[in-house]
Amino acid sequence: MKNKSNITDIKGTFRLRNGVQMPYLGLGTYQSDNDQEVVDAVKGALQLGYRHIDTASIYKNEEGVGKGIKESGINREEIFVVSKVWNADQGYETTLKAFEESLDRLGLEYLDLYLIHWPVADKYKDTWRALEHLYKQKKIRAIGVSNFLKHHLEDVIEDCQIVPMVNQMEFHPHLVQQELIDFCNQNSIQYESWSPFMQGKVFELDICNGLAKKYRKSVAQIILRWNLQKGIVAIPKSVHIDRIKSNAAIFDFELSQEDIVFLDRLETGERTGPDPDNFSF
Repeated sequence: MKNKSNITDIKGTFRLRNGVQMPYLGLGTYQSDNDQEVVDAVKGALQLGYRHIDTASIYKNEEGVGKGIKESGINREEIFVVSKVWNADQGYETTLKAFEESLDRLGLEYLDLYLIHWPVADKYKDTWRALEHLYKQKKIRAIGVSNFLKHHLEDVIEDCQIVPMVNQMEFHPHLVQQELIDFCNQNSIQYESWSPFMQGKVFELDICNGLAKKYRKSVAQIILRWNLQKGIVAIPKSVHIDRIKSNAAIFDFELSQEDIVFLDRLETGERTGPDPDNFSF
């Protein structure tokens, strides 16, 4: 577990294996439309102090994300930009091409992190080789995966040259997967969460409402603080500037170890998204 005393402010980071500093709070852009909506969300988040923006080619909003970055007036070097290679583009040559197309849409010279979006059988190892190549060419500052379970990671690690630096997973009180977190920690793979709010279902949990009352914080703030104190990078998605601002108001309180364990024990194995072992897209 990361040292929670390092969780200081919106620009704070966790250090990846290669020394790159990854901001532990970011803006997710899944389901944000590729128009003024995503431009304003990205620009607004950056102006509020966020320094980590997450997108993917399948989100079809990379142009808008790039525009928001440009219009924010924040130096590119200060922003940690993430995208992902989609399943249909996986394979060695096709990944190299998909990466260049993402860069072009974003209007950027390099990415801070590039991820394999899903573990497509018989393809993800060739895709990983392409990411290693791009990393060695210094076109990406860090490389990683998304939705990879332990056996997928072991398969990649078995014969890769560079171990994945990040694993972005569905993570919330009903899907903690502590064994996978432990495996990633043991192998210096930074764990990152998507869908931390269970696609909105977390707000219906009475237990979380109880914690919100106890700390005088919103349920969303409790959940995000739990992520960070567990050493997990969080990228809550929103296009509403007031919510983006509220999601970042998590640096003036600390959850007790008891309450972290309490949230961990809500695990049911319930997924709000697809199963990495059983998806068909």
